[in-house]
Amino acid sequence: MSVTAYNQVPMPSFMYGTAWKKDATAQLVEQAVAAGFRAIDTANQLIHYQEALVGEALLALAQQGIPRERLFLQTKFTPVNGQDHRTPYDAKADLTTQVKQSFASSLAHLHTTYLDSYVLHGPYQRYGLGAADWEVWAAIEGLYASGKTKMIGISNVTAEQLDQLCVRAAHKPMVVQNRCYASLGWDKEVREICRTQGIVYQGFSLLTANRAVLIEPEVRAIAQRLATGVAQVIFRFAMQIGMLPLTGTTNPQHMLEDLQAEQLALTPEEVRLIETIGI
Repeated sequence: MSVTAYNQVPMPSFMYGTAWKKDATAQLVEQAVAAGFRAIDTANQLIHYQEALVGEALLALAQQGIPRERLFLQTKFTPVNGQDHRTPYDAKADLTTQVKQSFASSLAHLHTTYLDSYVLHGPYQRYGLGAADWEVWAAIEGLYASGKTKMIGISNVTAEQLDQLCVRAAHKPMVVQNRCYASLGWDKEVREICRTQGIVYQGFSLLTANRAVLIEPEVRAIAQRLATGVAQVIFRFAMQIGMLPLTGTTNPQHMLEDLQAEQLALTPEEVRLIETIGI
């Protein structure tokens, strides 16, 4: 299954996230692809990701008969305020240069000549968009215009910031990736902008940010009806409300089970229940 953004580029409807995998990153990416995942999310940010180890996995997978072209690769430009001292660019350079250097570093790490999606890891400020955001976004737009990445996007963004970007940018985002809290309506405002603008909404921390939802008797009853786990119910719910979920499971069995969420079907009543359960 796949989803498509407004620029008509399809991506798999489920994504494997590689944050916090450390030295196990390469092995886990190989396992995720073996289970059936075809979209991999990473970032050029050594605090939380090992992008170069994702690249090692890609080389191994190519030898196993799964070439890079069959995979959807997404990585991110992380501003200085999201890095430690190990920046993948000259931290004293202008922002446009930082983006170009980080992008080139990502291509080298991932052993590829192009990316499927390149994402700004987060705005430089909590409210609104400032000069730094617009300079970086223009540099990312330049990468898209050159054909070096098929899609561009932004992560950790508010509805207000996304609205500004859609109005003023030469190329509005094709993907948005946000942490998703049931208590905040599963990021309803941002999702609604994405829906109207043809942007693919990617939700992460669907399980870890919503532990209380997973133990709700009503959610457990849905899982029982479908003969599946509560995690798969949440992933299926995400898909049915127009979200592309990420999972970062390290368990090979859970990888297989999570992908089976694509085959499930919640009733409209069950979807409404989960949509409002944490509010």
